[in-house]
Amino acid sequence: MTSRPKNFQTTEVSGNSTATDGDYDYLIKFLALGDSGVGKTTFLYRYTDNKFNPKFITTVGIDFREKRLLYHGGGANGKTDTLFKIHLQLWDTAGQERFRSLTTAFFRDAMGFLLLFDLTSQQSFLNVRSWISQLQANAYCENPDMVLIGNKADLSDQREVQENQAKELADKYGIPYFETSAATGTGIDTSIIALLDLIMKRMDQSVDKSQIPDSVNGGSTQNLEATDPNEKKCAC
Repeated sequence: MTSRPKNFQTTEVSGNSTATDGDYDYLIKFLALGDSGVGKTTFLYRYTDNKFNPKFITTVGIDFREKRLLYHGGGANGKTDTLFKIHLQLWDTAGQERFRSLTTAFFRDAMGFLLLFDLTSQQSFLNVRSWISQLQANAYCENPDMVLIGNKADLSDQREVQENQAKELADKYGIPYFETSAATGTGIDTSIIALLDLIMKRMDQSVDKSQIPDSVNGGSTQNLEATDPNEKKCAC
């Protein structure tokens, strides 16, 4: 596991309230993906409200939560030193097959993906490859920023997926891996901030900023660097 990044400070708005003042530098949308029952809703609720409710019912379609962060950006080249106000929208998707066409419609607008599986369910882990294939086909880029998350780490006596198995799969796709528990809060902040680090680094390094979804910067790219209109390659 990695520790919380040094370039991280946080403030927050209430977990599911909509901010209307527009007082932020970037609006960034994350999608939580994975099979039904892996704990996506409780994961997000723990992050935004620091509470655990084991009685959450299955998500139908799409839901979302919000949180404000102060992000101390060091920049990819280490030369910048800026405090960014980030407004995170955390979208919670239904895992059932019957909602798949609805949830994939949201893939292209998201900037980062939290791909969850249940450490007590080998099948949910096996289905990770299918979720990644869907992302590669429908996201803003063939290689979108994502983190792989093994949830329910507190249920060690029921564990079916070993850490080395998950790390091997994550290494295969070149993505970070974290083990979390919505019940205890373990690893949740770290995994989300790691994904935000990836996104901020992509934004800093990207040659073609037009490939960044319009949800960034409050739906505007006016504060991002100008790009070459003839450059079409995705900054993956």
